[in-house]
Amino acid sequence: MQRNSVYDDHRDELEKYEFQMGLERGRLALSLDLLTDALVMVGQHGVYCQSARQAGKPAMDIQVVLRQIEGAKALVSDVIQELRKQRRQLDVANPDALAE
Repeated sequence: MQRNSVYDDHRDELEKYEFQMGLERGRLALSLDLLTDALVMVGQHGVYCQSARQAGKPAMDIQVVLRQIEGAKALVSDVIQELRKQRRQLDVANPDALAE
C-alpha cells in the first residue's frame, strides 16, 4: 500500500502558502501548521495519559514529544522570520527590483 506524500495530502494548502509567501516560506508555513496540528493532537492525548509520578501532567514520553514538537516549531518559525528579514533587506537595498 502506497502512502500519499505531504505534497498530495496538503496540495491546496501548500499551493496557497507558496503563492502567498514563495516556495521556501510557503513550505515552512505549512510545516508550522502541521507541527501545530501534531502538538494539539499529542496534547489532547496527554490529557488521558497522565503521569503516575506527577499528578496533573502528561506521561513523561508525551512531555518529551511535546517539547520536541515545540522546539521544531520554534526553529521553523525562526527560519521564516529570518527569510522575511532577508527579503526586506534585499527590497531596501534594491528598490528597482520590485518594479521588474
